[in-house]
Amino acid sequence: MPAQSLELILGRQFMDSLSIPGFLVDTEGNLLFYNESAEEVFGLKFGETGGMRVEEWATIFTPMDAQGKLLPPESLPLVQTLQSKIPAHGSMYINNLNRERIRITVTAFPIIGRPDRYLGAMAMFWKSELP
Repeated sequence: MPAQSLELILGRQFMDSLSIPGFLVDTEGNLLFYNESAEEVFGLKFGETGGMRVEEWATIFTPMDAQGKLLPPESLPLVQTLQSKIPAHGSMYINNLNRERIRITVTAFPIIGRPDRYLGAMAMFWKSELP
């Protein structure tokens, strides 16, 4: 993987200091980092997974709708942001690795450095109440 830009390094540092779960990817969708709060939601430490390709992280936690139907990667807010370079927001259910079904709400936004350099995307998410 090529060297990371300063903006992505700072994005990782920023995310690491937050108590809200967060996820950071490069322009290809490769996972660069998720923070300790996200580890608690996922039931898996970042040190155990390291980086992952979008095909892996978009399916590892079994994203699904309220009826239990699997969601395709392109319907996930972070993947939508990677494709469109604009913010996306949505809710979904996941099965974490502790075998818990959790509803999460996700807001994803592109990371665009100066001058208009598209560098990747960041998603922040939180547990939502189950309906």
